[in-house]
Amino acid sequence: MLKDLFSKKKKYASIPSDQAKHDVPEGIMTKCPSCKKIMYTKELNKNLRVCMNCGHHHTMNAKERIKSLFDEHTFKEFDKEMVSENPLNFPGYLEKVEKDRKKTKMNEAVVTGEGAINGNQTVVAVMDATFRMGSMGSVVGEKITRAIERANERKLPFIIFTASGGARMQEGVLSLMQMAKTSSALKLFSDNGGLIISVMTHPTTGGVSASFASLGDYNFAEPKALIGFAGRRIIEQTIREDLPEDFQTAEFLLKHGQLDAVIHRLDMKDTLSNILELHSSGGASSW
Repeated sequence: MLKDLFSKKKKYASIPSDQAKHDVPEGIMTKCPSCKKIMYTKELNKNLRVCMNCGHHHTMNAKERIKSLFDEHTFKEFDKEMVSENPLNFPGYLEKVEKDRKKTKMNEAVVTGEGAINGNQTVVAVMDATFRMGSMGSVVGEKITRAIERANERKLPFIIFTASGGARMQEGVLSLMQMAKTSSALKLFSDNGGLIISVMTHPTTGGVSASFASLGDYNFAEPKALIGFAGRRIIEQTIREDLPEDFQTAEFLLKHGQLDAVIHRLDMKDTLSNILELHSSGGASSW
């Protein structure tokens, strides 16, 4: 029939073969969660994981952070082999930790060490939200405390990059104790004239935000970072009021005097370098 001759042919989507799927490298493209633009992951990584279209700061793991800041071949890691136990016999805890070790190629949610930023020697602790959401257990607290003590012994500045969901519930009160331990170590370090720089990245919440993250001589944050103790919904239910749309963002905290500056990731190395140089020259020395 004539109508059959001119009728539209149905188009069928072909299903890629398993071989075709393997031919496309996994993770070659990244979609920005802010502007929805799709870009080459390689180009995004070259730009320190900052979206070239809208400036959104994508998650950066500890190794990427260290590479972006420290002069080549100067960084030496501390306490790399330290691993968590299961003091409360929490079901499935060690299995989850082991899964994250394999995924991240790290033993815990923080990397500590010493290196040079534009020639300025410093001790650093970099938290990693890709390992158990950066949660703070006994090992995280111990590694940070040891790094602070080494900075004190070496008379070097201490920089910490925070990224955490808070205290690690599987370790109960032992994880909460790390708030007091790290804070006490920073107080002793400060009393001895040590320089403390805290950089809060997305997210910095719970017990971490309520302890060492907020105790810097300089308290900085990356743009749009979520920073706060309790969750937004819990606070709204408690006070029975709606909170501002930008509540608990870095920009909100800066506006209300809880931060010294919000620093773009591409400016971070030079900013830290300038501060370190200022405090190591002449009468501006911390020591």
